[in-house]
Amino acid sequence: GRTERYVVTPFGKPSDALILGKIKNNFSPSTRHGRQHTIMPTNVNYQANIWALKEEGCTHLIVTTACGSLREDIQPGDIVLIGQFIDRTTKRVQTFYDGQPTSPPGVCHIPMAEPFCNRTREVLVEVAQGLGVKCHTQGTMVTIEGPRFSSRAESLMFRQWGADVINMTTVPEVVLAKEAGLCYASIAMATDYDCWKEHEEAVCVDNVLKTMKENANKASSILLTAIPQICQMDWERTINAQKLMSQSSVMLPKH
Repeated sequence: GRTERYVVTPFGKPSDALILGKIKNNFSPSTRHGRQHTIMPTNVNYQANIWALKEEGCTHLIVTTACGSLREDIQPGDIVLIGQFIDRTTKRVQTFYDGQPTSPPGVCHIPMAEPFCNRTREVLVEVAQGLGVKCHTQGTMVTIEGPRFSSRAESLMFRQWGADVINMTTVPEVVLAKEAGLCYASIAMATDYDCWKEHEEAVCVDNVLKTMKENANKASSILLTAIPQICQMDWERTINAQKLMSQSSVMLPKH
């Protein structure tokens, strides 16, 4: 069965209830924009969302995200298992160690050379290929502040920077997951070609939603196959390494 749990964290309330269910092991899907999609990307309480999952004993965070494609060969409907990000956000707290009285003490300088959990990504790649889903096994996500889409000049610049896909939520989610010692992976679904592509309809909400509807089943079939596999693997070393990295990155105040 599934239970809903409303939790409060030192960082306030998560986007929505945690829905605790069972796929062989424990997992809790949660929605970052709230179930009614009422929270804009800037105002998502990423700190509360990740903290709540960590407190629940969550070890893996596998997310889905809609994104725009910045590459000809990443077609709408394709899945990209991203491995890197470029941060173009401007208004978001990217740490739990934010100096607030209720936050943990110290400053955290978390390394970000490998933002995503490669082992989790490998499982997702294998599963996607096994299911015959067209999937790009690498990719760099540029995360913009939003809620507006990019100007054409920005879109062209991001292509020159080597970004492959664009969204509004990967940062700070991936950063906070790293601080929390979670194995984080993201299934990015391309919905459109942003606005860089000549002779192509520029991105608009209607088309994004249409492609999302058509492709939601791809992501969920990957998840439903991958989660039981992940549950059968031994993650102790991976999780310990993640935890060690997050603990050793914190500089405590000198007394």
